[in-house]
Amino acid sequence: MSDKTQRTREICALAPIVPVLVVDDASQARPLAEALVAGGLPALEVTLRTPAALDAIRAMSQVPGGVVGAGTLITPEDVRAAKEAGAKFGVSPGATDALIAACVAEGLPLLPGAATASEAMRLLELGYDMLKFFPAEASGGAPALKAIGAPLPQISFCPTGGVSPSNARDYLSLSNVVCAGGSWVAPNQMVVEGDWTGIESLAREASKLTD
Repeated sequence: MSDKTQRTREICALAPIVPVLVVDDASQARPLAEALVAGGLPALEVTLRTPAALDAIRAMSQVPGGVVGAGTLITPEDVRAAKEAGAKFGVSPGATDALIAACVAEGLPLLPGAATASEAMRLLELGYDMLKFFPAEASGGAPALKAIGAPLPQISFCPTGGVSPSNARDYLSLSNVVCAGGSWVAPNQMVVEGDWTGIESLAREASKLTD
């Protein structure tokens, strides 16, 4: 196992689903994280798509039992800001040399994105054997990921993008899948209404997807 991905792999193995979170209001971040962790989903990905994202990471990083990461890392600046905010890992839709170098420099474990065999092979060459398969459904879904896994058994994946309760088990049953990323465990309406009990219930269901 590569040193570059050992910690990432450990984080991905914490639960079958990594919640992919778009947080608009940082005041909701801590109770949201507490609900997800209580439901059995400790690894949380906060996407850097909103002005509140970094403050949300700061708040969530204070929740006992949680491991908070930053998603949608695009630039070295994103990496530095995420690390400063308390992110314990990073997730990117793809991978560039500059992004990888920044993560190495900051000591931030990275889950880099790949959608093709060539992208996966290049990342493996660079020492990354735990990758994000993105966009999962648009790239052929579980059948495509299974096919990629045949010649590249040494690479594991976290499929994200279009993963839902109806197809999550299709991905999680694959030998090259450690976990999957999903947003359905924290529906925007529930977050807005502060329905933390409902979110905890969704998380608990998702945590049992590999049972």
